[in-house]
Amino acid sequence: MNGVKEARRMRTPSEIHLGRVDREDGLLLHEQVAAEIRRAIADGEAAPGEKIPQAKDLAAVLGVNANTVLRALRTLRDEGLLEMGRGRAITVAGGLAKTLLVDKARDLIAFSRSQGYRREELIALIQGLP
Repeated sequence: MNGVKEARRMRTPSEIHLGRVDREDGLLLHEQVAAEIRRAIADGEAAPGEKIPQAKDLAAVLGVNANTVLRALRTLRDEGLLEMGRGRAITVAGGLAKTLLVDKARDLIAFSRSQGYRREELIALIQGLP
């Protein structure tokens, strides 16, 4: 997983699996946080209508400042994935379908085949990307 160290995966109170951000990664910290929450939603760890932990709790689990988490949460709110109510309630507004990712991967495989690349070559190409 890009930007997150698998060995450091932790559970938050609502059973969402999040990993610590990778400060060596070129992706900005708030983008890594947003990506982790998006993945949790896509994997069904946080269903529509479910509350997620407060920013300060997420920050402690992820090893970042609460403002970094708030920036990520605002991004996800703007994308329509989260609702941030009055007070501190944060709920999942909608879910990302994991099938979208699978469909895009299949499209990439089909396209690479049409360009003369085998699956193994495509995997090697992807693994070589930063």
